Amino acid sequence: MTEILLIRHGETAWNAVRKLQGHLDIPLNAEGRRQAKALATGLQQEKLTAIISSDLQRAIQTAGEIARLQGLPTRIDAALRERCFGDFEGKLYSELPEIYPEEYAHWRLRDPDFHFPPKPDDSKNVGESIREFQHRTLNCIVHYAEQFAGQKIALVAHGGVLECAYRAAMNLPLNAERTITIFNASINRFSYQGGRLSLISWGDIEHLGDAMLDEVN
Repeated sequence: MTEILLIRHGETAWNAVRKLQGHLDIPLNAEGRRQAKALATGLQQEKLTAIISSDLQRAIQTAGEIARLQGLPTRIDAALRERCFGDFEGKLYSELPEIYPEEYAHWRLRDPDFHFPPKPDDSKNVGESIREFQHRTLNCIVHYAEQFAGQKIALVAHGGVLECAYRAAMNLPLNAERTITIFNASINRFSYQGGRLSLISWGDIEHLGDAMLDEVN
């Protein structure tokens, strides 16, 4: 059995104001840096074999604090990035229904094949469907679970990545309503054995000591 600690990055300024980040590379704010240090201290007594991070700096900064206390390098993998939200990125959640009413409605309905409108000035930022996003992230998680079979690893990523893993472990359909809370700098434990991802525990923030934000990106 491989034990996977799937960790969400610490808080950013955009998390605090509920602005959609996606692939945009936003660093941790002061609170996020505090959370990352507290997270690393909370994990200090656990023996990790590897620490793998999304290539976005909010995840890299969080992983770096863990790596520093574990005495391990941080591996970087872009497959752990948050979902690409196209032109939704950089906008407040509160303004999306007015700017993109039809697209926003599709998103809230969790249409598995819905694509976000692309950014007009960025041909690479075309948005991902839930189906595409889950395929990318689960393949990455399974890859490292099999590479480090029988060991304990930490994957530092984003709210959407954590949600994909939760849905897979609980065998939930892609269009099912989200009923979980996803906290910054939370520890979410999974096992992988016999080709199956299973949930051990969810949403551990005891190491942080105060109320946290729930924001999926």
